[in-house]
Amino acid sequence: MGLLDLMKPRDIGEGVKTCKATAGAVLLDVRETDEYAAGHIPGSVNLPLSAISAASKRVPKKDTPLFVYCLSGNRSGSAVGALKSMGYTNVTNIGGIRSWRGEIER
Repeated sequence: MGLLDLMKPRDIGEGVKTCKATAGAVLLDVRETDEYAAGHIPGSVNLPLSAISAASKRVPKKDTPLFVYCLSGNRSGSAVGALKSMGYTNVTNIGGIRSWRGEIER
């Protein structure tokens, strides 16, 4: 993996597809509540990065597969780090909804 690979945006569509194909997985939107209300990926759960410390109330099992997204992929990256530091073992940053080409739920 080179520098250009790191700069290339993640394909959130592939991440959502993998999430849906993974038993027990949770699609986690870490944008703020107002952003989520304005439009989100169907089936996602909203847990704002600002409230990530409450993750165990939403997802009690630390081995639950979590697929995390935000607007651009930056906050979801921070959320993944925070979740891992809380003991979550199966967490993936799938990027930002900005590049999502599928259905949006409001």
